[in-house]
Amino acid sequence: MAESSESLIVNSLIGEGSEFRGEFKVKDLIRIDGYFKGLIVTDGKVLVGQSGVVDTDIRAGIVVVGGEIRGSIQAKTRVVLLSTGKLYGDIVTPSLIVEDGTIFQGRCTINTPATA
Repeated sequence: MAESSESLIVNSLIGEGSEFRGEFKVKDLIRIDGYFKGLIVTDGKVLVGQSGVVDTDIRAGIVVVGGEIRGSIQAKTRVVLLSTGKLYGDIVTPSLIVEDGTIFQGRCTINTPATA
């Protein structure tokens, strides 16, 4: 399933070496390569890069974990745990993809996709 180019536009970026604390609400995609602590809310995508460290709860459409997350994830569409990813927390999502090498400590609930 190909994603539209609009869904790949990075709306916000927390770069490597940067730190952000608080509540972050974003429309499209947020990429985190630095440190984030707080709450992330988006209907779009959250991408945690390999150098990203996130201490937060995430409510999003899609979450891709390549770095480290400590907190819970609620995704409307799917969660992807890459081989470099570390997740210490719970997941609720209709679809979960886990690559070999991922570290995951927590519980996962696979639910049915929300209907409009």
